[in-house]
Amino acid sequence: MDIKNLDAVAAGHICLDITPEFTSGRRIPVEEIFKPGNLINVGDAVISTGGSVPNTGLALQRLGIKIEFMGKVADDSFGSIIMNKLKKSASIKGMRIVNGESTSYTIVISPPGIDRIFLHNPGANDTFNYDDIDFGFVKETKLFHLGYPPLMRCLYENSGEQLVRIYKKAKELGAITSLDVSLPDPNSPSGRVDWSIILRNALPYVDIFLPSAQELLYMLDRDKFFKLLEISESDDLLARLEGEDLTSLSEKILDLNVKIAGIKCGYRGFYLRTAGKNELSQINNDIPIDINNWSGRELWVPAYHVPEIVTTTGSGDSAIAGFLAAFLRGKDIELALNYACAVGAQSLEASDAISSIRNWDETTAQIEKKCERNRLIIKTPCWKFNKENEFWEGPNDKKRLK
Repeated sequence: MDIKNLDAVAAGHICLDITPEFTSGRRIPVEEIFKPGNLINVGDAVISTGGSVPNTGLALQRLGIKIEFMGKVADDSFGSIIMNKLKKSASIKGMRIVNGESTSYTIVISPPGIDRIFLHNPGANDTFNYDDIDFGFVKETKLFHLGYPPLMRCLYENSGEQLVRIYKKAKELGAITSLDVSLPDPNSPSGRVDWSIILRNALPYVDIFLPSAQELLYMLDRDKFFKLLEISESDDLLARLEGEDLTSLSEKILDLNVKIAGIKCGYRGFYLRTAGKNELSQINNDIPIDINNWSGRELWVPAYHVPEIVTTTGSGDSAIAGFLAAFLRGKDIELALNYACAVGAQSLEASDAISSIRNWDETTAQIEKKCERNRLIIKTPCWKFNKENEFWEGPNDKKRLK
């Protein structure tokens, strides 16, 4: 067995996040914010790295995972800020700096009392492709994680041809492969492509797929996505999802050869469905997980309660980091889900995605305290609440059915 020098590679989307601080404390209606000619006084802007690469990658690093970053920025002011921030704490040998393009940035409008609004310029992310991956690092890593292809034009064009090439090569080099996506803008080119085709092409080479419930529903059942959105109060589509919805969605993922399907459900926690023992054993032998514990599971874990949420920006990326860090350390599946929820909750406590993330020992201590969780009710028949572990067991959970 080859000895891997890296635990993980974090590849894909990277940008500069610019988040003005709303200091009035009052709820400001959206129509007031965007009223022509209106002026709203704000506080200092938080300038931070954003996107899957730094959000998940830096969180993994804080959790003790040896990682390499792989994104694309331009030779401009925003690119310099990103690179200077990354190199303070991370290896940037896998990063690419290009001329003649612009660095991606996002203006995050996050006033009290309403969901965030993003003004996003994809910049150099749109040209990121197979040739921007340093496969020398991929060969040396245990896990290859890529995030946000819906915000990267070359990765969703031509039915995801470049995305498929990347994942196929990563598998050939012996890496465990992991994929995260983002919710496409329905009115953008990304929102108009058929994501079910892209997933059908790419997922056979993906071991671990970690979308949000909204993202997955949009990609696999767009009609239902808009129907639920239409009847949901305050655009809260998550509140309308039941156990049978996630069981059905995860079934479609596993049918495409994914071994571990994790579905982020925001304040409603983290859902996980895994393939059988034979399929799961095909991932590779570098990670010492207990196949008997991980195979044939269906669980839904409530999120930890956070009394004062500063921002939800990057919380899903942080949850992924918690989950993958536990997976790479060979933890049991129940504990891996707790790490996902714990690190996701930590991210909610600061105005950026990373500064409130604790190290591995501190996160472990947080989990051992058994902090309060958000209330999660599943009305679907055949789901059972495990009081001891404080999570729900689905109808396809092997351990429950024994």
